[in-house]
Amino acid sequence: MSTPDGARPDAGTTGGDPREPDEIRADIEATREQLGRTVDELSQRLDVPARAKERAARAKDTAVETYRESPPAVAGAGAALVCLLGLVLWRRRRARRRSTTEELVLDARAGRKRAARRARKELAARRAAARKATRRAQKEARRIVRRTR
Repeated sequence: MSTPDGARPDAGTTGGDPREPDEIRADIEATREQLGRTVDELSQRLDVPARAKERAARAKDTAVETYRESPPAVAGAGAALVCLLGLVLWRRRRARRRSTTEELVLDARAGRKRAARRARKELAARRAAARKATRRAQKEARRIVRRTR
């Protein structure tokens, strides 16, 4: 926007009170401190191994504290956990055996299909070779007939 004489109304000013150098330095220092805190927080968040160790230590402390409060309940929960883990591992092993058997059956079927496909290709190649040989023989026979005329 301009005035009637074409000059800008805020020409020559910085838009506010001129600040003292000490104020500017204080702002810069405050910004540096805030940036330093931000960088420290980000580095802590990105330090995965340290965070994992911290969580493991917290879980251990919680388990020890729970055990001290009621040992029989913790023993029962531990036994239940072991049973659950055993059940999960048993089912995985059983499923793996079943899938292995199914894979063998499917591989056998696929092998038969592959063999049949291969046999069809070989038969087609033999037929093509036979046609080619027949064409060559017919061509040669025509040449011989032309020569004898």
